[in-house]
Amino acid sequence: MGIYEFKLPDIGEGVVEGEVVEWMVSVGDSIKEDDPILSVMTDKATVEIPSPVNGVVSKIIGEPGDILPVGEVCIEFEVDGDGNASATPAATQEEVVKETPKVEKVTKAKPEPVAVKAAEPASAPEPVVRAAGTKALASPAVRQRARQANIDLQIVAGSGPAGRISHADLDRHIAGGAGGATSFAPLGSTTKTKLTGTEEIKVIGLRRKIADSMMASYSSIAHFSYFEEVDVTALEELRQHLNATRPEGAPKLTYLPFIMQALVKALRESPECNALYDDDANLVTRHQAIHLGIATQTDRGLYVPVVKHVEAMDIWQSAGEMIRVTSATKDGKASADDLSGSTFTITSLGRLGGLGATPIINKPEVGILGVHNAKERAVVRNGQIVVRRMMNLSSSWDHRVVDGHDGATLVQRVKTYLENPATIFM
Repeated sequence: MGIYEFKLPDIGEGVVEGEVVEWMVSVGDSIKEDDPILSVMTDKATVEIPSPVNGVVSKIIGEPGDILPVGEVCIEFEVDGDGNASATPAATQEEVVKETPKVEKVTKAKPEPVAVKAAEPASAPEPVVRAAGTKALASPAVRQRARQANIDLQIVAGSGPAGRISHADLDRHIAGGAGGATSFAPLGSTTKTKLTGTEEIKVIGLRRKIADSMMASYSSIAHFSYFEEVDVTALEELRQHLNATRPEGAPKLTYLPFIMQALVKALRESPECNALYDDDANLVTRHQAIHLGIATQTDRGLYVPVVKHVEAMDIWQSAGEMIRVTSATKDGKASADDLSGSTFTITSLGRLGGLGATPIINKPEVGILGVHNAKERAVVRNGQIVVRRMMNLSSSWDHRVVDGHDGATLVQRVKTYLENPATIFM
């Protein structure tokens, strides 16, 4: 038997380190080549790293949240043959034995096999209680395995941060060794118990990136917010007509492609809003190209995939590309290029609705537009109370470089285009 040391590989151009998001293996696990072993987040994307060999995990370096440099050893395997590492000195071998109690018990503690079996159930995770309607947390690889095995992840207990489900958790569930996750208490239950427990959740991976990004944006940008309501009755009629007569293979239109096209025209008239601000260099760069970020909620957190060169697209192309980048993001398959390069961002609260919000600007951009759901409301038109389909818009602007008048003017231009949708295509 030999030791194979696996170094964190080069996972992207210019990437020199990565944050450990999740170990998908444990010390003592038997691993086959290409099995996923580690999920790592960089500044550009989150990637799953496969095993380079067949073997047994003997040592893991780094816990979730730790930063590992590219090129340093992150995991060791016991493999058939010589491996790629020199023999371990006696002192170091002692440390490895301490770190791999499971392997030690299996290979040396032959007189007491019952003790090994009795210790395993204690490590099984407790069933996770989730609020109704919330999704189980798991990597794309785990979700794919669950789909292939026809297993609902909502009933699988997760042992990772915030109940995240790992491959080991799924294996235990398949083997019948873990309890199912409870989604919510039965309706009408009269038995109530005081709860005193707490749960500590380490802020790592994407959640840490989001926290850092939001703090950097909010602490350095002087946010100015502006709200408006839009009558989308005519837009809804046009949307339904276009969907009913759309070309074969064309995507079904939501409101967002119309808003994207309205923004193309509005941003051309307000170029100061389609810009990036480098506050270190005190330099604003206005862009002719319109690359729209679409804030997308996934089960791993909030991402902003980008639809690039919307100014060169028609309504169908912008809808199709938006579906492509948001779907790839939700499936964990978006490329680094799909997740970078935006010049302005749209965040849609969709079915959550709400009357207003104060969206945080996606730094270094200088503005962001929030879209709320459209619903019928009673409004006054020409002195008469009538029912119209209304939508609220929220916006935030970097008041250091975008005056309130300019930000409000852009929103009013978008409103005009949406209320007179034919003008979007003129």
